[in-house]
Amino acid sequence: MNSVNHLEAYFWATHAGAELDLLIFFKGKRIGIEIKYTENPQNNKSMNIALNDLSLDQLYIIYPGAESYPITDRITAIPLTDIVTLLAKPK
Repeated sequence: MNSVNHLEAYFWATHAGAELDLLIFFKGKRIGIEIKYTENPQNNKSMNIALNDLSLDQLYIIYPGAESYPITDRITAIPLTDIVTLLAKPK
């Protein structure tokens, strides 16, 4: 069984209402994860606040589609199976 000692995971929210479903510190990176049940996920104010306040390296939106695609330079829509593969890759 693989160890997850190198992974820290948190829920993040502000008093003003911005939130991030999952904040992970993984392989020296700050990664935000949002989960959306839509075929066309979009960037929103909460994501932009998280990107800036947390100095995220990347934010992934997990969605039920089949293809990964960029939304901005630091936000990517990605299927669940692809995020698992991405996080399993060596540094």
